[in-house]
Amino acid sequence: MDIKIGDKALETKIFDENTVRLFAELTGDTNPIHFDKEYAALTVFKKPIVHGPLVLTLVTTLFARELPGPGSVYLSHEMKFTKPVFYNDEITAILEVTDITPKGHIFINTICINQDKEVVFEGIARLKKM
Repeated sequence: MDIKIGDKALETKIFDENTVRLFAELTGDTNPIHFDKEYAALTVFKKPIVHGPLVLTLVTTLFARELPGPGSVYLSHEMKFTKPVFYNDEITAILEVTDITPKGHIFINTICINQDKEVVFEGIARLKKM
């Protein structure tokens, strides 16, 4: 598939407590902000939040499957998490190609929104299709 500026891809996922626990088992990140309701109640979030890197996997999965797709290499990503993601939030990742350099570097705008259409993550990624 030829990739061009303006190409888009999107994917939606619900991040439930079980998914968060599996991610913590895999990574070793057992920060109480993700699991302990009493601890989380004392924070600005007031309840447990989903790991930011877990939310990022929604974006990276799209890189691998659709845009740029199989054989692509993830080179860099300037990003920020703008709002917390809570258990059972429905998150939609929206990707759009914004530039393709002569060397074949593909720049993709990455945004994740929750079920209330609030941006929870945004950034610009650089990839290359092999």
